[in-house]
Amino acid sequence: MVPSNTEILFALGLNEEIVGVSDFDDYPAEALEKEKIGGQEFNVEKIVAMNPDVVFAHESGLGMGADGLQQIRDAGITVFVVKNATNFDETYTTIETIGQATGKNKEAETIVSDMKAKVAETIAKTDKVKAKYMKRVFIETSDAPIYAPGKNTFMQEILEMISAENVITEEGWVMISPEEIVSQNPDVILVMYSYVPDIVESVKNRAGFADITAVKEDAVIQVDENLTSRTGPRLAEGLEEVAKAVYPEVFGE
Repeated sequence: MVPSNTEILFALGLNEEIVGVSDFDDYPAEALEKEKIGGQEFNVEKIVAMNPDVVFAHESGLGMGADGLQQIRDAGITVFVVKNATNFDETYTTIETIGQATGKNKEAETIVSDMKAKVAETIAKTDKVKAKYMKRVFIETSDAPIYAPGKNTFMQEILEMISAENVITEEGWVMISPEEIVSQNPDVILVMYSYVPDIVESVKNRAGFADITAVKEDAVIQVDENLTSRTGPRLAEGLEEVAKAVYPEVFGE
């Protein structure tokens, strides 16, 4: 019922068993071929008619979807509510738990092991920069108004893992003015959304941004937000993508 659940289930090799996915599910490509059940407002009747053995819901959707999930339970269908992972360790646990629930323990262990190996490899490469310099990074997740992640967010953990400094020091998600970004003068600006056409050029052309180090050094980079926002098997790739964007020289790019 959310993209992260779907990506985990496909990674576990359950393609044929999956009968329905949410409207937001676009990875892997096979997910696009599955029956759609809606988004945050899902079609209870359609789900019940599919007669699944289990529905994988998500803690993040309980506020709006609690009544609908209860209707599914009342129809005699098991609902498994996946906890909202807030860091890498919790993501590993989520994958292992879904693996246990579907009888795919070994597959889950392999996925987690591969993720940990990629994470360790990425950290080892970026760890080398600590003694030399630590880049200051600004991450934005929306445009007009501009929002950015601060402390106790997934992106904060990712920056810490790759030896980079977040210019946002406040807690949680912060609305920030273009003028404040200019005054912070980040070395790198990461754009974590794709709903605005030509957003990288748009960011560079904001008033006053020509003086920012990130703009001068052509270090305004768009990163696929799905790699870092979906707490599933591709999260390790997301870490690597952010690391390459911040420290391309370490990766020979």
